[in-house]
Amino acid sequence: MIPCQHTISTPYIAGPVHCYTAELGGDLVLFDTGPPTSEAEQFLKKNVDLERLKHVIITHCHIDHYGQAAWIESNSDAAIYLPYNDCLKIDNHQKRMDEMYHLLVELGFGENYLNQLRKIFESGSLFPPFPEKHFTAEIDLPDHLGIEVVGCPGHSQSDLVYVGKDWAITGDTLLRGVYQCPVLDMDLEAGGRFKNYRAYCATLRKLVSLRSKVILPGHRKTVKSVDSTLLFYISKMLVRVRQLHPYRDEENLFLVVEKLLEGRMVDILRIYLKASEVFFMKDFLDQPELLRDSLEAIGLFEEVSSLYREALG
Repeated sequence: MIPCQHTISTPYIAGPVHCYTAELGGDLVLFDTGPPTSEAEQFLKKNVDLERLKHVIITHCHIDHYGQAAWIESNSDAAIYLPYNDCLKIDNHQKRMDEMYHLLVELGFGENYLNQLRKIFESGSLFPPFPEKHFTAEIDLPDHLGIEVVGCPGHSQSDLVYVGKDWAITGDTLLRGVYQCPVLDMDLEAGGRFKNYRAYCATLRKLVSLRSKVILPGHRKTVKSVDSTLLFYISKMLVRVRQLHPYRDEENLFLVVEKLLEGRMVDILRIYLKASEVFFMKDFLDQPELLRDSLEAIGLFEEVSSLYREALG
């Protein structure tokens, strides 16, 4: 049986988000929760049997996907499962924030910008409360649920895909017609900045294993095919790389973002996301062969070969 899709409105630029319910191994399971809004809370009360709910499984801890986890913990007996890397972030929140601010200072972001970013991060608008008790999805999911957990980082460090017999719940790793910006983060295990580009190249090889599955995405109702979704994302990225060429050797990332945006965007968070995208593209220019090798391995390189050559200039 294919899990049931539930759509919840959000106040974010990503738009409405999907969560999913399914009866697995005799247990009621909820995948993702929607945002921390009163509308989402009412939606869950109406559409999910909280008294029967046994498991809440999160694809990645972005606010629109896990925002109701703490509320569900207070209103049900369900076990809540988070990705391993998100568990690390919970335990090392201040270290993560300090390292991220230090990195941004080195890259030319000024005190005024960082103070505004800090206010956003500390306001709870991006990091709503985590559940007090949680389990690690990669380790603790019960076998009787019949779920395969596939780590697919790139969009974020934590992205997980949950695979059933005929379906796959993919969070933000596969979105039709969307170039979802990779998010700048720190690698709390290896140290330094998390390398989204390198991770995504490895993830490409995993995502093609889902070609025979019904894809259940985090946004946009359907995904027609894995290949067309990947090709859209890669093509969009390669086109944007060409815009970066005049600034590829510029070390002051804040200046690069300003030049690329041409004063069109002043929202603090969107500047942060644009900086994340620039990191991704610069990493591609440093090691383009990683992308080519992955695309050749999954039989998709010829589809984007001309864009690839243009991107390299």
